[in-house]
Amino acid sequence: MPYSWTHRSDTEQELRLWPHNSLPPHWAVRVVLAVFLFGLIPLMAVLGSPLLWGLLPFLLISVLGLWLAIQANYRARSVFEVLTLTKLQARLVHHNPRHGKQEWSCNRYWARPEMHKHGGPVPNYVTLIGDGREVEIGAFLTEEERIALYDDLNQKLRDPVAQ
Repeated sequence: MPYSWTHRSDTEQELRLWPHNSLPPHWAVRVVLAVFLFGLIPLMAVLGSPLLWGLLPFLLISVLGLWLAIQANYRARSVFEVLTLTKLQARLVHHNPRHGKQEWSCNRYWARPEMHKHGGPVPNYVTLIGDGREVEIGAFLTEEERIALYDDLNQKLRDPVAQ
């Protein structure tokens, strides 16, 4: 599951959330290399002719485009969230490479999770409500992971002592 709870002390715990990454970086290199090698197969038929130099740039452009698309995906998925629960406070920090860092905090007693089954940007949309604001948490998780996150948040926010 792309989130984990850690206990930093007896009265403080931390939840870290990150998006799932189905293609690790070392596999991305293998995929790009495989596309390049399979793209060379049709060029074997025109090896030694001037037609090779007409087709080779298209192969190189497609491999470069694939590499740039994978790198852009990694940059977009470098978003993560950190929820810190102390005995008195709940603090959420959302790290986004495009928008910087966004913070929300409130008294833990007033913080409560809410699940929007319908009407949110994703099904089973989870938000935290407190201090007059409502902020999203874990919008990049899958539907099943958001349901589990909502249950975890309900349990952790009701118990003032770290479990």
